Amino acid sequence: MAINVPPPKYAVLVNAVQQRIEDGTYRPGEAIPSETQLMAEFNASRPTIVRALGILQQDGWIESQQGKGRFVKGRPTAAAHRPADRSAQLLGQGETANVTLLRVGAIMATNRAASALELDADTPVIARRRLVEAEIGPVELSSLYVPVELSAGTAIGKSELLPDGVLKHLADRKGVTFDHVTERISARLPSAEETELLKIDERDSVLTMLVTVYDRDGRPQLAVDAVIPANRQEIEATFPLG
Repeated sequence: MAINVPPPKYAVLVNAVQQRIEDGTYRPGEAIPSETQLMAEFNASRPTIVRALGILQQDGWIESQQGKGRFVKGRPTAAAHRPADRSAQLLGQGETANVTLLRVGAIMATNRAASALELDADTPVIARRRLVEAEIGPVELSSLYVPVELSAGTAIGKSELLPDGVLKHLADRKGVTFDHVTERISARLPSAEETELLKIDERDSVLTMLVTVYDRDGRPQLAVDAVIPANRQEIEATFPLG
């Protein structure tokens, strides 16, 4: 049986405040509840509340006024949640001539996919296994996993490239609103198949990324399990301190 992994509490709070701003519960210019009130409502620690409010302020939903509290600004013009650069590429890039589809179709969910999607291990999903190449050689071997019901009526299960990208393809055809992403990154040595497909040595390390995409209700909608040659990838991020 799959292990249910609920979204982190700070993400739940971020989503809740965004929804309340959008539906008019919290109006522009009005103060939002205090940290103490939010701690009680969401049964969360103060650091969790502060983290969530920091994200909301950074993304332009609220503003802080010294000595007065935090106030609603409204829905920002830019999207509030932006996944890390590499996750954005995994999810948003279109499938073009540099992408080779290795396998497409229904399979039983792998343990990692089942855990990410909160499914039983013997649940069928639609998988797209892809090899991405660049001038320096293969740079990504990834498997996309989508629940069967979400893929119905789309081209996810078809052996054709998706030039508009997976997220846009699903959003346009299914009307689902994707909200936030979690990613897990680790390093290991490659399998024999990965060594062959990625054209690397068996002693070369690879990075593994498990990226899960959630909707506004905190439900996982799809997952990408990617393997990236460490010597062909540089990860850089910029983020605020405090």
